[in-house]
Amino acid sequence: MNGRERVVVVGGGLVGLATGLALQEQGRDVVVVEKEDGWAGHQSGHNSGVIHSGLYYRPGSLKARFATEAARTLPRLCAQWGVAARRTGKMVVATQPEELPRLRALLERGRANGIPVREIAAAEAREREPHVRCVGALVVDSAGVCDFVGLAQALAGRLAAGGAELRPGERVDRLQVGGRRVRVTTSRDVIVADHVVNCSGLHSDRLLGPEDRHAVRIIPFRGEYWTLRCPELVRGLIYPVPDPQLPFLGVHLTRGWDGRVHVGPNAVLALAQEGYRWRDVRADDVARTVGYPGLWRLARRHLRYGAQEVWRSVVPGAFLRTVRTLVPDVLAADLERSPAGVRAQAVLRDGTPSDDFVIRGGPHVTHVVNAPSPAATACLQIGRHVAEKVVSGS
Repeated sequence: MNGRERVVVVGGGLVGLATGLALQEQGRDVVVVEKEDGWAGHQSGHNSGVIHSGLYYRPGSLKARFATEAARTLPRLCAQWGVAARRTGKMVVATQPEELPRLRALLERGRANGIPVREIAAAEAREREPHVRCVGALVVDSAGVCDFVGLAQALAGRLAAGGAELRPGERVDRLQVGGRRVRVTTSRDVIVADHVVNCSGLHSDRLLGPEDRHAVRIIPFRGEYWTLRCPELVRGLIYPVPDPQLPFLGVHLTRGWDGRVHVGPNAVLALAQEGYRWRDVRADDVARTVGYPGLWRLARRHLRYGAQEVWRSVVPGAFLRTVRTLVPDVLAADLERSPAGVRAQAVLRDGTPSDDFVIRGGPHVTHVVNAPSPAATACLQIGRHVAEKVVSGS
């Protein structure tokens, strides 16, 4: 040991790696422990690859502030690091006249967040996306796409070059605070640290203290994707008008950094914390999820929506009809199933899904409890924010 403070970061997704880099830049000795054999194995590597603009989020929230900044800065930083990324802009389209008031409310929210957003008529929307069907749209020029797995690898490379200890393939089982140190028990070792940052995503609530575990639970929602076999139907990013009462944006079509067009996701309750398929079932995860009162309160509020999502999951024709509300030229033969993702959504005991990043700090342990989308976009901003909390002990 060289006398510098030692910080263990639990989780090797984008948020964990970015937090480790921010702590390293502050002069701390950093250890990153990741249970998978590589980086970005879950949320960071199983998403639509979109650089979010900050359009949807509550003004003043961490999501709004961090995503807005990241949309401005991330493409340039990726270019410096050799990571594929580009600014493409995106459209949010209203397909029915009754959606126009929500579209305009979204326009005002975007302006409140300082985002370059404007409303366009249907004719201009079709000039941008010839195959789209809509009655009006918003254009957000700051949105884009990124190779987030490549970004994770770049972050890990910078950490290693700076002397960080990277420990993939090692699971963290327990944290014990004693005096001024934290004992981190892993599947291989016991690490003694001055501070621990919990960025373990789908498993982050398991490392919380008893009181916090009682108040919040990570509920896993699987988002299923398809790939469009005729990518010429989509030039950029096409999104529906979201329901502001839901934490999901709805099925959208996105041309990724590699030129492939991804379609999705839907949102269904996963039957395992890492339940990427219907057949992925873990009895202990199911018991933990269904035994949480917040899940049932959430389900009662959104029963109809949840049933529709399950129907779209098991009936491909129902999913296709949803896609064709945006791009009618898509046919059943044009869709090919792709790997799914699982969103780690924090739900409070009263059934309210957290609508912002949740970061709970203390003298020796900081927990990043809720970091779903747009956390990949905003990972560097989250990392700096967490590092500041470690410094202040808050």
